[in-house]
Amino acid sequence: MQNDIASDVVEALPLWRAASPNRPLAGLTVLVVEDSRFASEAVRLLCLRSGARIRRADCLRSAARHLQTYRPAVVIVDLGLPDGDGAGLIRQIAATEPRVPVLLGISGDPGLGHLAMAAGADGFLAKPIESLAVFQQTILSALPVEARGHGLRILPDEVIQPDPSGLRDDLAHVAEILASAQDTTAVDYIAHFLAGIARSAHDPVLEAAATALQRDREAGHALASDLARISGLVQERLARVASL
Repeated sequence: MQNDIASDVVEALPLWRAASPNRPLAGLTVLVVEDSRFASEAVRLLCLRSGARIRRADCLRSAARHLQTYRPAVVIVDLGLPDGDGAGLIRQIAATEPRVPVLLGISGDPGLGHLAMAAGADGFLAKPIESLAVFQQTILSALPVEARGHGLRILPDEVIQPDPSGLRDDLAHVAEILASAQDTTAVDYIAHFLAGIARSAHDPVLEAAATALQRDREAGHALASDLARISGLVQERLARVASL
């Protein structure tokens, strides 16, 4: 049975072994399930540099449509999505036969890696996702032995920088949600989403504000001052990005 499963996985990667050293993921299709435009753009650039094709879903519903139509070799799932829990999607994909060859979790909170792994992921990437070597090696190491290339490979030292237009779109999305947030579900989503944006943009002040919002929400404290501070920070950064 184990040999049959390995054979099925290798057959799903027919172009993998023809990949060149500088494009080690050539022939693979990556589905990234991520609501952040900025983070998705980072993954798109990493795939482009690696030779892989990419498809994007921004929510669970969109991911389900993609998975019904296509059979990606790699699925990368953000743990916090606007319409549900990314760990649940990982669990669902991991239990589906034939199994996706590589299934990874991502999050702006590096402490959530254990949730992805417990759900059945083969690996975990913490945002910011910008190192080409880390991205390639995480995928390559998760591939079955039968599908991996042979010999040594020089690891690239390139760090990608996504276009700031994706960051602008993400900040505008947060501003829109803040304007109408009325329940704790919206607050939880804002805190998670904003923390991921902040880490990807190397913005410790914004990340600290998102962390404080989540902490105060969990402690049952009043959130008005947290939300007002975050709103001001988001508007400041929107003005800054717009001037680039």
